[in-house]
Amino acid sequence: MALETETGSGSPTAESYCSVTAADAHHAARGAAAWAALATDAKEQALRRATDYMGQVYGPLWSGARVTDAQALDWPRSSAERPETGGYWSSTIVPAPVVKACAELALRASSGPLLGDQGREVIEQTVGPITTKYAQGSSQATRYAAVDAMLAGMLTAPRGSSALRLVRA
Repeated sequence: MALETETGSGSPTAESYCSVTAADAHHAARGAAAWAALATDAKEQALRRATDYMGQVYGPLWSGARVTDAQALDWPRSSAERPETGGYWSSTIVPAPVVKACAELALRASSGPLLGDQGREVIEQTVGPITTKYAQGSSQATRYAAVDAMLAGMLTAPRGSSALRLVRA
């Protein structure tokens, strides 16, 4: 089944923010041989999983509001702040940072789940001469710092939260 990419129209059937062609160009420019080795079907599946992840993790934090109730994905958005210009992203596009973040996450999704199931937290584990001990309160979830940085200016703190807006480091 061919991947339906959101182009900024607010499609009710879109499945990804990034097309295979755009992801291919993104990863070719960065020398990601693992992406180039994937079949088209595997790339489409990874892009769907990356988009799903973005909705689950960043969806509640996106600046602005969906353009229509009928659109399948969180973008396009109206009144989404664009801090570097002091203005707003156009409500008829999917911004380049969203497309690039989707491509980056798709590469990671091609080799395993982005949101894995979590069990009990390991405090100490010894395997042969190696002992691993985790800090109290450390997260079990994987964070994708490069993607967080790409999207930082497009996110806001959750409603009712005293957290500050994410900023680029």
